[in-house]
Amino acid sequence: MLFAASSVALPDAPAPLVPVLPRTHSAKLWLPQRVVFTPDALDEPFGQQILARVTAHNLEVELLKSNRLTGLRQGDDVRATYRTAKNTLAVVKAPAGALRLQPTPPSADWQLNLAEGCPAHCQYCYLAGSLSGPPVVKAFANLPQLLANTATYEQAGRVVSFEASCYTDVLGIEHLTGSLAAAVRHFGTREGAQLRFVSKYDHTDSLLGLPHHGRTRARFSLNAEPVARRLEGGTASVEARVQALRRLARPVAQGGGGYPVGVVLAPIMPIPDWQQHYTELLDRLQQALDFNCDLTVEFITHRFTPGSKDVLLQWYPNTSLDLAEEGRAVKRNKFGGLKYVYQPEQMRAMKAWFYAEWQRRFPNAPVQYWT
Repeated sequence: MLFAASSVALPDAPAPLVPVLPRTHSAKLWLPQRVVFTPDALDEPFGQQILARVTAHNLEVELLKSNRLTGLRQGDDVRATYRTAKNTLAVVKAPAGALRLQPTPPSADWQLNLAEGCPAHCQYCYLAGSLSGPPVVKAFANLPQLLANTATYEQAGRVVSFEASCYTDVLGIEHLTGSLAAAVRHFGTREGAQLRFVSKYDHTDSLLGLPHHGRTRARFSLNAEPVARRLEGGTASVEARVQALRRLARPVAQGGGGYPVGVVLAPIMPIPDWQQHYTELLDRLQQALDFNCDLTVEFITHRFTPGSKDVLLQWYPNTSLDLAEEGRAVKRNKFGGLKYVYQPEQMRAMKAWFYAEWQRRFPNAPVQYWT
């Protein structure tokens, strides 16, 4: 397989190779073929705002007779259902359980889900096996209630962080929901809290000029060029994401957003000539961020579970992603679940390389974690 990981010791320096020229395209706006609203979503003022956004894009709207989503399984197989679901936006009211936030270390203190489901087609998708049912994008119409609820999780004397990207790419659906801008405005008023989101999309104009007051950290998921172009369908090119990061990080006085920003380098894979490819990525990032800014980085290596592997192979039966369990190490959680990760020796070598290369270019940008 193209992305098979080697179990041998990693070389100290990359071998010369022909560079993979970066793509520069922006992401296409996601315009689903089917948009449905539940009755209780339309009872919410924010649901009416989403309705106005959807109709402004000339999308037909189906008003459901009940609050249950039905008819999502289409065709004769999982692939047919997948295609239909990935082209469906359902605007619903988040259930009462959504007010009981879940911890999400090491990314943030708490999950804050503005939506569930993602319009992208990443063949290593972390949502596979995490969300039940067909991968429909569900936007929550009771967003003001969800935002107000976060105040009960704040603590005196420390800044509490809320992650908005656990189950969706909020920027990828922002043109239809407006949820991210609403959340940025809300957290701009909360001195003891910080909003965090991460995206593979580059449509940032709606975020410029918002009163975030430094309380939203805008992060972009980046990867080596061969990984992104083969495994991250429907997203902005890596170069477009880097430029989006630059726009949001630039000072307001220079026409930027003035946001604290971050890089989520994920999922890191030891593909052939991986040091060279990741060197090129880090060099491009250094060139783009040629000014002082509040920058952090998170390093996430590729991993999968038996359940996610099964779902991914049904969604992407012809994937070049390496999902071989042989040669991987098994990592278990306290509940007995397991995931397949790279071998300890390989992880140590990659970690040392990425830390050194990052700190050489960005000595004042802290590494938040490696996993």
